[in-house]
Amino acid sequence: MFLGKRIKELREEKGLLQRQLAAELEIDSPLYSKIERGERRAKREQVIKLAKLLQVDENELITLWLAGQVYELVKDEKNAINAIKIVEKEL
Repeated sequence: MFLGKRIKELREEKGLLQRQLAAELEIDSPLYSKIERGERRAKREQVIKLAKLLQVDENELITLWLAGQVYELVKDEKNAINAIKIVEKEL
């Protein structure tokens, strides 16, 4: 979700095709497309490689990747915000 939107923006800014990035990640184009649409989660190693390929700070993409994972875990929980606040104190 968060990561997919950003990598799509970056890819389009650079004039790259999905198939080009998919080839660099050694995955097929439909899988890469699902990652951009937020239907599949990228692996951490893929996120790091995408940062290099798209010439963007690795921390930016890792942060979006983590945010997406947290969101998917708590999005339907009534007490999600309170839980996140507790975790924030621990971090």
